[in-house]
Amino acid sequence: MTAALASGATIGGSSDAASALADAYELCGRIAAEHGRTYHLATRLLGPSRRSAVHALYAFARMVDDIVDVDNASGGALSADREPRSGADPEAAADATEQLDAIERQLWASVERHGPGPIGSTGIHVRTGDGAQTAVATSQASPPTRIELAGVGHRDQVLLAVTDTIHRYDIAPAHFRVFLASMRMDIPGTSQFRDHYPTMDDLREYMRGSAAAIGLQLLPVLGTVVPVEAAEPAAAALGEAFQLTNFLRDVAEDLDRGRLYLPADELAAFGVDRALLAHCRDTGRTDPRVRRALSHLIAINRDIYRRANPGIDLLDPRVRPAIRTASTLYAGILDRVESGGYDIFRTRAAVPRHVRLRVAAAEFAASAVRDRLRTARRPLA
Repeated sequence: MTAALASGATIGGSSDAASALADAYELCGRIAAEHGRTYHLATRLLGPSRRSAVHALYAFARMVDDIVDVDNASGGALSADREPRSGADPEAAADATEQLDAIERQLWASVERHGPGPIGSTGIHVRTGDGAQTAVATSQASPPTRIELAGVGHRDQVLLAVTDTIHRYDIAPAHFRVFLASMRMDIPGTSQFRDHYPTMDDLREYMRGSAAAIGLQLLPVLGTVVPVEAAEPAAAALGEAFQLTNFLRDVAEDLDRGRLYLPADELAAFGVDRALLAHCRDTGRTDPRVRRALSHLIAINRDIYRRANPGIDLLDPRVRPAIRTASTLYAGILDRVESGGYDIFRTRAAVPRHVRLRVAAAEFAASAVRDRLRTARRPLA
């Protein structure tokens, strides 16, 4: 544990603590740039303090996800040379559990030392941290490099940044407890482990922690024009929409790790089961039945986006362009899956960089126009 984290230091303390915290946020920014291209581009439309806070939340989620990413051979996973795996590594699973236990202990101890965070008193319902801007502004500039999160030092830095973010924006610890509980469902050999989900309701229970909780973590950072609680359903839905898009895009990768994050009953309606998906993965060809099932699930996913997107108007106007950009680009992955003929077993659908930049620029320009119109309509004092 770093000295700054052990002492519970926040920005505004000693210069050494502020420097350590700035370094921690800088690392989180690099993690977001390397692993979350869509997220990272969207956050460039945020102010420095909010941007760094979002990077810290992303880095924490990514760190935990990497820890629980343990291969599970019981689900018919294949090795890199396409041969069946010999079995899940019980030592790796035990190590993942131990690491997650340690992270939980460290996080809660640090959060308790910090105590409750400040709450803004403006018309925007946001837990502000603008005084932290000097120390976190450096998190934008570093070029992305390959980051190994298994190192204890890096984990401590991520925990330092996310703890500061929780404090500055008064994020409810319950959202992190739900997230961490859901992540335990990914560790083979534990009582909570799930390598498949029989129904959409079962999958949604997993996503309640793995995705919806992250949307709820972000709300206090982004700020709302209504009480935060009123914006929570839409924020949770948008997190769920992003997660389901990931699952549809990453079917092949998840099968290789012995997992399937698509509801079995929805697949079965089209004559698809896990064996057929494994066959498609092995041959690299998408069976027509799988295409129909994917088309159906994409329609479900788009419906979630439709229900979630109106909630963007409940956010602080300054952050709406970033969230609209993220929503548009993530939904664009579904378009890529379709336009690619549902060829998810050979290629990974992605929105090209030039399209991502065009969408972000268009949203930024539209936001500027909306800001000018709001200013023009504002009555003179």
